[in-house]
Amino acid sequence: MTAVIDTIMKHRSIRKFKEDSIPASDLEKIIQAGISASSSSLLQVVSVIWVTDKEKRLKLADYAGGQPYVASAAEFLVFCIDYHRHFELNPKIHSDYMELTLIGAVDAGIMAQNCLLAAESMGLGGVYIGGLRNQIEKVDELLELPKHCAVLFGMCLGYPDQDPQLKPRLPQRVIFHENAYQPLDKEAVSQYDETIRGYYQTRTENSKISGWSEEATAKLEKESRPYILNYLNSKELAKR
Repeated sequence: MTAVIDTIMKHRSIRKFKEDSIPASDLEKIIQAGISASSSSLLQVVSVIWVTDKEKRLKLADYAGGQPYVASAAEFLVFCIDYHRHFELNPKIHSDYMELTLIGAVDAGIMAQNCLLAAESMGLGGVYIGGLRNQIEKVDELLELPKHCAVLFGMCLGYPDQDPQLKPRLPQRVIFHENAYQPLDKEAVSQYDETIRGYYQTRTENSKISGWSEEATAKLEKESRPYILNYLNSKELAKR
């Protein structure tokens, strides 16, 4: 087990933070770790908005569905697909191709995970904030994003003031396939459901009695954020 793998395996989402600030030199290292991530064809189509304005942080916490840690975390970052700088260099680019939107989303995820892993290796914690997409146009306006640049998600960072349990994941044999897609191992999923029920019932907050299968498939039975495609289209993304 290497130090990197150990850090990865100990990941928990942190939603309660101490008041301590993150040294500027550490934040710079975290961002540089993100910038060093893989980038498709070296297009580098991600921008990060560092939100330090307290009023903006409060508004973002509200826009995200009332998540107070967006305002209370030491730092808050917003990850965006960004083809604006490319358009500034060459107005003939076509950022509206769906493939380019996928590239931006994939690259942003890779970059953000590098940032979070770097932060966790320093004793920090964090949590992703997909709730920014609840009121995505208000977030976009607040951050003054130009055309060809769109909100994806946020990230809280800070020193943990809680010690949550590790959340069990699906067993590897359900996710990892050799050579071709394999039939679902329903027995393995059933056993995992029991593990998740036990986890939910021992949680100090948001206790539940359901299993993973029920929770996950219930979310997929209805459309989530149906306005996202129109938003992306308005930013000259994902049109064709």
